[in-house]
Amino acid sequence: MKAIRRFTVRPVLPGPLRPLSDLARNLRWSWHAGTRDLFRSVDPGHWAAAGGDPMRLLGSVPTERLTELAADRDFLDRLAAVADDLDTYMSGERWYQRQSGRLPAAVAYFSPEFGITAALPQYSGGLGILAGDHLKAASDLGAPLIGVGLLYRHGYFRQSLSRDGWQQEHYPVLDPHELPLDQLKEADGAPARITLALPGDRSLRARIWVAQVGRIPLLLLDSDIEENDLVERGVTDRLYGGGSEHRLLQEMLLGIGGVRAVRTYCRLTGHAAPEVFHTNEGHAGFLGLERMAELRAEGLDFDAALEAVRAGTVFTTHTPVPAGIDRFDRELVARHFGPHAELPGLEVDRILRLGMETYPGGEPNLFNMAVMGLRLAQRANGVSLLHGQVSREMFAGLWPGFDPEEVPITSVTNGVHAPTWVAPEVYRLGARQIGTQRAEEALSIGDSDRWDSVADIPDQDIWDLRRSLRELLVLEVRERLRASWRQRGAGTAELGWIDGVLDPDVLTIGFARRVPSYKRLTLMLRDRDRLMDLLLHPDRPVQIVVAGKAHPADDGGKRLIQELVRFADDPRVRHRIVFLPDYGMAMAQKLYPGCDIWLNNPLRPLEACGTSGMKAALNGGLNLSVLDGWWDEWFQPDFGWAIPTADGAGTDPDRRDDIEAAALYDLLEQRVTRTFYERGRSGLPDRWIEMVRRTLSLLGPKVLAGRMVREYVDRLYTPAAHAHRAMTADAARELAEWKAAVRGAWHGVTVDHVETSVASATAELGSTLALRVRVGLGRLRPEDVEVQAVAGRVDEEDRITDAAAVPLKPVGAPGAAGEWVYEGPLSLDRTGPFGYTVRVLPSHRLLASGAELGLVAVPSEDVAEAAGLLMR
Repeated sequence: MKAIRRFTVRPVLPGPLRPLSDLARNLRWSWHAGTRDLFRSVDPGHWAAAGGDPMRLLGSVPTERLTELAADRDFLDRLAAVADDLDTYMSGERWYQRQSGRLPAAVAYFSPEFGITAALPQYSGGLGILAGDHLKAASDLGAPLIGVGLLYRHGYFRQSLSRDGWQQEHYPVLDPHELPLDQLKEADGAPARITLALPGDRSLRARIWVAQVGRIPLLLLDSDIEENDLVERGVTDRLYGGGSEHRLLQEMLLGIGGVRAVRTYCRLTGHAAPEVFHTNEGHAGFLGLERMAELRAEGLDFDAALEAVRAGTVFTTHTPVPAGIDRFDRELVARHFGPHAELPGLEVDRILRLGMETYPGGEPNLFNMAVMGLRLAQRANGVSLLHGQVSREMFAGLWPGFDPEEVPITSVTNGVHAPTWVAPEVYRLGARQIGTQRAEEALSIGDSDRWDSVADIPDQDIWDLRRSLRELLVLEVRERLRASWRQRGAGTAELGWIDGVLDPDVLTIGFARRVPSYKRLTLMLRDRDRLMDLLLHPDRPVQIVVAGKAHPADDGGKRLIQELVRFADDPRVRHRIVFLPDYGMAMAQKLYPGCDIWLNNPLRPLEACGTSGMKAALNGGLNLSVLDGWWDEWFQPDFGWAIPTADGAGTDPDRRDDIEAAALYDLLEQRVTRTFYERGRSGLPDRWIEMVRRTLSLLGPKVLAGRMVREYVDRLYTPAAHAHRAMTADAARELAEWKAAVRGAWHGVTVDHVETSVASATAELGSTLALRVRVGLGRLRPEDVEVQAVAGRVDEEDRITDAAAVPLKPVGAPGAAGEWVYEGPLSLDRTGPFGYTVRVLPSHRLLASGAELGLVAVPSEDVAEAAGLLMR
């Protein structure tokens, strides 16, 4: 029979065990081994059945067992020690508190998904896992973040396979009362609510759940409440589901509602108000509009409010392709804003202008969330060095007149939260080497001194560790594969072969990620005979574990999965290659440590960063990857292998896949397998072990989320906080008025004449040119601009390739026609073909970059010809 109503019955813990509830409700348990060990000891059987979820465990342990534990002095002592450790962690001074200077009082971090733990399934892939790792690393460092997201009643989806290998989606209902969440309540005990106005006098209301992620509160907005109509209740139903209007409402709730939730949380708890707002991808971009509306209510006009908001906003883009960005029809957006909907104090046409693609190649009828995010943020970044370069090229149209390398988008390379992803066995080996405290600091903060100690671990210990991790993975794979085949309709009598799947002494390759076409799940199948030879080699076999989900609407991705599954079902190779459905955090935490090689073969440069290989590296896995994302930045032969690419513009896609697949097979046959199986004098694979050792000691500190968050604090959050403080209401008005005046007068800015002290086309290294430039400023003054000489080597087309800018100074008074003369020296500090040009940029103390306005004046062709710009 089916229940007509569902509710949650919470356990009543005996008084001495009450701290267990506090420990279960702080998600630090998900990365703190001591807390998990304590919960496991409550009841190992129920712990396993609960999937390692303390909330489910406490709801299932028999009362008799709880009574027994309440009288167990040893258990109570352990409980007190773990509870005291959490209290110290929550209140003690950490890295952030030890920094000098005026760091942000708080940072609000917005993301559409957060992967904290499998017990809180609110993520689909890398973006969410990255956001979760960002919060956990911030907690370990003591950085005062507030996370903001949505609570999806169905999460993403659970994946299974049909008998013929087609992806099946399932959407189990998540009850917030059964999750590690607390409802935010007003002082009188009533649930806190936020409300958005919708067209037609409708409203979208949401309650606020709080997940405590160590020291970091994560606010999750939930629209599934009785006060909403049916359509509005469904706004937070599924992650990345529904049509355009559904997605727009989700993103309005995340951005606008998220700011209101933060204000409510700070009012009720006394938490410091954020000085910096960090938008993790464009989904939360509407947060800037809500903050502008707040400032409009305080008396600022639109332009001044825009400047004030931009000063304290950081925008991170994660996509390297325009197709990966949310874009909405302008009429749809217009309908949801203005006098009869949300944010009536902001002019609809001005809102639309912030997101319209008003640049060459853009589609003027589409509202682009990333474009709005960039226009509402004074600081922006990509997520690897290569992705920063790709982003500058992709969004260069927003800064016309500037070369892509000068577009003000920097990069902070992603990292991963080591305490979450490092296997306990790996951690214990490190702790045995350097001590528990130093091991914890190495994983959370990281520096080369602590990681250098890996060099002292004996070869045999490293090899034994890798073998034991491989063996654990083999057992995990067999268990999951058996469950998958039963879901596909197989009977027990058909599954005896699974006991022989994988071998703990065979080189193991892992490939697990989302399944869009550019990640090329099936590149390994390009030459099936050659792959079979690798899998079945008599002396140097390999085995492959594959996992991944395709978006429910992506039939192309589902076909790729089916193609891989059908190959893996072949009785000739099914003991050597497996596909595991329902890839998620719980599976990943077993998969990364057990694989010797982590494979990544996207189409370069479409992988913005990719972090799965980082997690493998922290467990001693070697990377075999295309030079894309983070691997392009940090690859060394010590750490693994780079798959050659054929990414020239003229390469046919099929031909490219053939070339790169052949390169992958060559590497596996000739280098990877030989290094793994060849033994030295000690009987161990000496070269392989040395690569593992160098991966841990040299790559380990770089791939940490602690390193990533420290970079955000130093390079983005702190400058944004300083800009926020400087942007008083008067300063915002001044900057807005100045920008308007500069834009209105820029047509009168000209470079009229350039002359130099050297007349010949050659010069000696170390010599100095004296430049004299005459510029027209029209209605502007010298303090409104900076005149620069830009110099460096030139290529065959006379483009400056490694430009350095040198400011020139005005001399004397303006001429009769209002022109000014600027002078300055230019040092010739590089040999070879050398060139320079002159330009004029807007300049103001409150600008973060000279390119901020997208305005530049350069010499006309006639002036350039007369200046003698090139030296060879």
